[in-house]
Amino acid sequence: MSEVLVAAAENDGLPPGTPTSADVRPGGAKQGPRRQWGAEKRSEPLSIVHPVPSGRKITLGRLAIVVTIAAWLLYLVTTVLKQLADNPNVGFRFQMETFSYVLVVTFLTFSALMYLMARQGALYRFRDHKRVPRGELDRHFAQYNDGITVLVPSYAEEVQVVRATLWSAALQEFPHLKVVLLLDDPPTPSDPLAAERLEATRALSAEISQALSVPSARVNAALATFRARTSGAGPVPSVELDAVITEYNFAATWLETMAEAETVSDHVDEFFVDLVLMGLARELRLVLLALGAAKAQETGPDHTRVEQLYLRLTWIFNVKTEYFERKAFASLSHEANKAMNLNAYISLMGGRWRREVTDGSVVLRRRAAEDAGDATDLVAPDTAYLLTLDADSLLLRDYCLRLVYFLESAGNERVAVAQTPYSSFRGAPTRIERIAGASTDIQHILHQGMTYYGATFWVGANAVIRKPALEDIVEVETVGGFEVRTYIQDRTVIEDTESSVDLGTHGWTLSNYPERLSYSATPPDFGSLVVQRRRWANGGLLILPKLWTQVRRRRQLREPVLFRELLLRVNYMSSIAWASFGLLFLLAYPYDSRLLSPLVLVAALPYFLAMGSDLRDCGHRFSDIFRIYGFNLVLLPVNLAGVLKSLQQAFTGDKIPFVRTPKVKDRTAAPALYVLVPYLIVAFSLFTLWRDVMIGNWGNAAFATFNAILAAVAIRSYIGLGNSVVDLGLGVVNWLYVKPRVRTAPVPVVVAKTTEEVDWQALLYHGDRRLNRDLRGGTDRRRRVNKR
Repeated sequence: MSEVLVAAAENDGLPPGTPTSADVRPGGAKQGPRRQWGAEKRSEPLSIVHPVPSGRKITLGRLAIVVTIAAWLLYLVTTVLKQLADNPNVGFRFQMETFSYVLVVTFLTFSALMYLMARQGALYRFRDHKRVPRGELDRHFAQYNDGITVLVPSYAEEVQVVRATLWSAALQEFPHLKVVLLLDDPPTPSDPLAAERLEATRALSAEISQALSVPSARVNAALATFRARTSGAGPVPSVELDAVITEYNFAATWLETMAEAETVSDHVDEFFVDLVLMGLARELRLVLLALGAAKAQETGPDHTRVEQLYLRLTWIFNVKTEYFERKAFASLSHEANKAMNLNAYISLMGGRWRREVTDGSVVLRRRAAEDAGDATDLVAPDTAYLLTLDADSLLLRDYCLRLVYFLESAGNERVAVAQTPYSSFRGAPTRIERIAGASTDIQHILHQGMTYYGATFWVGANAVIRKPALEDIVEVETVGGFEVRTYIQDRTVIEDTESSVDLGTHGWTLSNYPERLSYSATPPDFGSLVVQRRRWANGGLLILPKLWTQVRRRRQLREPVLFRELLLRVNYMSSIAWASFGLLFLLAYPYDSRLLSPLVLVAALPYFLAMGSDLRDCGHRFSDIFRIYGFNLVLLPVNLAGVLKSLQQAFTGDKIPFVRTPKVKDRTAAPALYVLVPYLIVAFSLFTLWRDVMIGNWGNAAFATFNAILAAVAIRSYIGLGNSVVDLGLGVVNWLYVKPRVRTAPVPVVVAKTTEEVDWQALLYHGDRRLNRDLRGGTDRRRRVNKR
């Protein structure tokens, strides 16, 4: 038994092949959605700590960078310059073809080079990372007085999804923890189903608080009793070991009982049970194993260490939970995006707010420090740290402990954001979720490597943020007589990326902690993936000017700006744009065969080999490099749409609406255009193949064949032929259907009002503006009615 517990602690998961609580349910039947052929078989997650890369792997990574640069340079010299030198009168068309082709190849090679560079940085970090021992964490936080507030923004989420997220946050081993669910749904929905879901979501905070009240009261009493009962140096007596063993056994059993009662319907539920609940229970069982061994050896930890063990139990079960709805207050911003949902609550922190009802609306007024207030006030205590957590993400138990410890370590005083880029849930039942999850795991590695070069970006799914850093970048404006404080910019739909640049401009840095401590859901169907990836592709180009501002300011302050950092940041924000347009050019334009060279493939080969190796290290298949290529082909119109939206906002100045990724069990229909274009890619590739075969352009013919096959397989695997028909049909119907115009009844003109009819509250609050507007509206409507 002890060997199993030790293996579980090292891998932070069940040993391969060990049955999990989700494998066998009452009656012996497995639960969950029907799995597709080609779905993910592996259900156990990867270890928290990345394996230490070998010297051979690091050397091959360096060689890959050298080969990529050398092959690109050789291509320019031996192919491009040679063709121009040997044929000085080739004509304007060939010159333009050469220029555009070299430009496309250069940008694509640059992105491949940035991948290899970031990956190399990640290998260095994985090699050098030493995990902080648990005893050091317990010692650091034993006398900890600061707190952390977990903010979970949510909009129209499934109750079970939010519930798992809140529990993963509530069970964080951290002192003075507060979890706030930021509900962004309309407070009074007209749809009965939406109203029922909202009420159930509101009840989650009280449900968690009530469930934790019993273990919380018990461990608090046990700690107080221990402190009153014993003190001194040297090992504690055997009776004290028995007492702490009893409390740890109770805590582990409580978690195991909760895990047994959970309903497991999919791989995310399985992860929640096995890694969030049972993972914490297994760690407590390891403590029991150690204490039992100490007792058998007639020794034990000293009083200070035992007190820390008691404190650990209080950190697990002591948590404050509540929900907050900004749309219930007229004085807060109602902008429909996640950034302003977060900003609304952050702006209230550190204050006591009085609710004031005026003209049927509720506004919040800050109470003076000397005003005691009353029980109806909204109180939002300030904390040193914030944790922002998406409502479809799960944290492992010591996420807060390790990241806050990192932020408070020497040399990290100017680190504003610490995070662990999320990994994907294993055991995806659909092919598209498996491949999207594979690309997510690759991004985890790249984000780790970007930290090595100081080029980290905030990934908004989860992050621990220093509150003073947000106060540094806050922008304050007055809207409608109320102060609106913007900490996290909502100018673009990738608010975390823009905030990263804002923090850098003010002298703060960001860091990715080199462990796997967070997981997030991947869209399970093409429709929801379209929404997510279109949002990700939108906004990077708009933030580039802010990056140049940051660079200029750092140079003025004589702070070093590494060239590699700048290259990685530009690539992160802009690569979707040039990669999408570059691939479009390669697909659509029949370039002269004289421009083709095997050196182009040699320059790309290290990138694909490195990605295949990374996929295999993440538990995926080496051959997934081809599936990811096809995946990107069908997402080409989605990425192009996001880039064009950025250009639209740049020219018009109109803010692009924030569209949340649907997180529902049922399939989300995709817009017809994004379904149709992949079929057009296949058709055009086949046409290109036929045309190139006719003229003997075998290089382009091979490329067209490659694209046609992979795009066709991707359509079949990730969109589905039947789903394509349904989504195209819905697109045609929506295009043809015109919603009938509803004629509103004319509003009678208000000529005079008696004192009994006057809305005195509205008149006192709004003045004559609202009354004049009503009179003008009534007059205008009467004039239109009379004209008809």
